[in-house]
Amino acid sequence: MTESASSRFVFDPSSNRAQSWWRRLIPQRWYAHLILIISVVIITFPMFYALLISTQSNPEVYNHKFTPGSMFFENLRTVMVQRNMGRFMLNSFVIAMSIAVGKTVMSVLAGLGLVYFRYPGKWIVFGFVLITLIMPGDVLLIALYRRVVSFDAWPHPYVALTLPLLASATGVFIFRQHFMTMPPDLSEAAQLDGASPMQFLFRVLIPLSWNTIGALMVIMFLFGWNQFLWPLILLRDQNLQVVQWGMQSLTQNVEVGDNFGPMMMGVIITSLPPMIIFLILQRQFMKGFALTRDK
Repeated sequence: MTESASSRFVFDPSSNRAQSWWRRLIPQRWYAHLILIISVVIITFPMFYALLISTQSNPEVYNHKFTPGSMFFENLRTVMVQRNMGRFMLNSFVIAMSIAVGKTVMSVLAGLGLVYFRYPGKWIVFGFVLITLIMPGDVLLIALYRRVVSFDAWPHPYVALTLPLLASATGVFIFRQHFMTMPPDLSEAAQLDGASPMQFLFRVLIPLSWNTIGALMVIMFLFGWNQFLWPLILLRDQNLQVVQWGMQSLTQNVEVGDNFGPMMMGVIITSLPPMIIFLILQRQFMKGFALTRDK
């Protein structure tokens, strides 16, 4: 049985189907795609080049080879064993996770108090929170250090390190704006049902705020992971130092122009935990910012 002419596909440039396919192949806004491609190359090339160098020896680095080398495991052993980077990464992970969880909890509770509680001076309190957004944290570093070292009963140095960092003006602002968009009927229905503020928080608000919580967790984990100056002036034990201190010691303990492979291996290894946290919470991160962008 012969195939009918109507069932055969004939490419007609004037047809709607062909024009739609051609528009998808060559977008009208080609310049926007070109700029996007150039931006992606500029952003990803340094990481790609660092990944290549992390697998190479010094002669291969000096020859500017753009192929993977044979020193991957040797450079990895140098960074993780000889330079004790694994210990520093574990320390930073504990500190960053403590800061992320603590800041998120404090921000949720502060946002609850600023939205669902009535008391005199609430707007003044929120105004002070906004003022702290424009103050660099390093300005208060000396005063904060004097207050921390004047108290001798800290159970662990990490408690003294993380406790002053748990307050987050950014987190308070985000959750205050997020709770402001909640329908008033939710709190009224909870009051009619006899729910306490904590029951209202855990049973109503938090289930509706997982995306915002995930977005703030990513931001605050990155903030804690990048801590360098505060642990540097507060911690005295080298075994308690953070990954940023380890990277500094890695670059200082070698001669200039030497051992590029281990240094770039340190860059790659220390970048993995924030990437993993982002990949785990990327859906909540994107939805959380989509929900709060117009608030």
